[in-house]
Amino acid sequence: MSVTLTAKKTPITVAYGDGIGPEIMDATLRIINAAGAQIEQETIEIGESVYNRGLSNGIEPSAWDSLRRTRVFLKAPITTPQGGGFKSLNVTVRKTLGLYANVRPCASLHPYVKTKHPKMDLVIVRENEEDVYGGIEHRQTQQVAQALKLISRPGSEKVIRYAFEYAKANDRKKVTCFTKDNILKMTDGLFHRVFDEIAQEYPGIENEHWIVDIGAAKMADTPEAFDVLVMPNLYGDVLSDVAAQLTGSVGLAGSANVGDHCSMFEAIHGSAPRRAGQNLANPSALLLGAVMMLNHIQQSDAAEKVHNAWLKTMEDGIHTYDIFKEGTSREKVGTREFADAVIERLGARPSTLKPVTYTAGAPMDLHPRPFKPMQAKRLVGVDVFFDWTGGAADDFVAVLEPCEADGMVLQMMSNRGTKVWPAGSPETFLSDHWTCRYMADGPHSISHHDVAKLLANLADRGLDFIKTELLYTFDGAPGFSLAQGE
Repeated sequence: MSVTLTAKKTPITVAYGDGIGPEIMDATLRIINAAGAQIEQETIEIGESVYNRGLSNGIEPSAWDSLRRTRVFLKAPITTPQGGGFKSLNVTVRKTLGLYANVRPCASLHPYVKTKHPKMDLVIVRENEEDVYGGIEHRQTQQVAQALKLISRPGSEKVIRYAFEYAKANDRKKVTCFTKDNILKMTDGLFHRVFDEIAQEYPGIENEHWIVDIGAAKMADTPEAFDVLVMPNLYGDVLSDVAAQLTGSVGLAGSANVGDHCSMFEAIHGSAPRRAGQNLANPSALLLGAVMMLNHIQQSDAAEKVHNAWLKTMEDGIHTYDIFKEGTSREKVGTREFADAVIERLGARPSTLKPVTYTAGAPMDLHPRPFKPMQAKRLVGVDVFFDWTGGAADDFVAVLEPCEADGMVLQMMSNRGTKVWPAGSPETFLSDHWTCRYMADGPHSISHHDVAKLLANLADRGLDFIKTELLYTFDGAPGFSLAQGE
């Protein structure tokens, strides 16, 4: 081995979670401690019991002190109460602590776990803080609610650079980006542009881009065509679960949530309360999350020993109920017995499955690069959103005409994003959610005062405007999309 076990113990924060969480956490800690992991555990309480005490984010304020002190979080699954008013603890921790990259390796264990893709071995790097996971939603009319999708350049740069650095550090040959920028040209388009820019810094790594729908179909059909995939938050959330299931079971997938100041390691599955307390649950996903944690804290010997012992256990057919299959599996075991089997094999290596080798190589170069020069930003218009049920588009235009402010003119009207005036189609379905685009009347800019005058006129008319979006150009390029049909 090239790395010796750390003499000084590394403090980590541990949460046992809900449902099957305490059982699989106990199994995981028994295994990694038996492998010689040098850790010092601090335990915090999160999840259902905290929600039930009236804390809507599921975590005690004092728990943040432990997380900031240890900077390493090993977390079992939790149960989030059903219904409104409760925020996802995973999202809260990821965003509060800046855990910008979610890393999910997905490799098949053929022929020991049933899969249609025996050569599958890919890693999904998912952006972890932005996209619709800001949870910014509003009900705007009787018929329409909205969610804001936010994509930033620095957020995209961080996760995309991480994907390339991960590929470089782990001898991966290709990084693939998935977006939907044929439709979402501003948000997903930004992510794609940043990917193309950063890819040029890594000439030794192949890069490619796929539209997410056909890319997802390709991944489901031929996952061996991919190596490292990087994508915005929502697509990554969905497709990392799909990829894990393609290997044979979501119950085998662990993940890392990496940030500059703290990192969290977990199973990707839920708390499965129906299976709690029955010594049935498979601890593999949390155990593989712990392997990623050991590598993160530079205890690569222990990580390698645990991972190879786990592979040997799987190879020997010692399986929990969720992956047990007659003719392939040899013995069906419970959570505790599975942990015992892995511990018995510490020091052994698989003979058919590929053994893993972990070394503490050169650190990833993740430091932020300088931002590009600021662009000239000019206010040229405003989209005003209305709740209106008074008839067709021409009827609404007649109501709006007396409200126009000096220097601004109504250019276009859309309904749920589809142009309905001028020259709209009579077949277009109309809801109560309208957008009216007012633009500068001529080449000059407008001011915030101009927008305020327009809104005052609309208010005097008694119109229910529910939202505004100011329209800017950046170095002359529009910073806003056209409506469908424009």
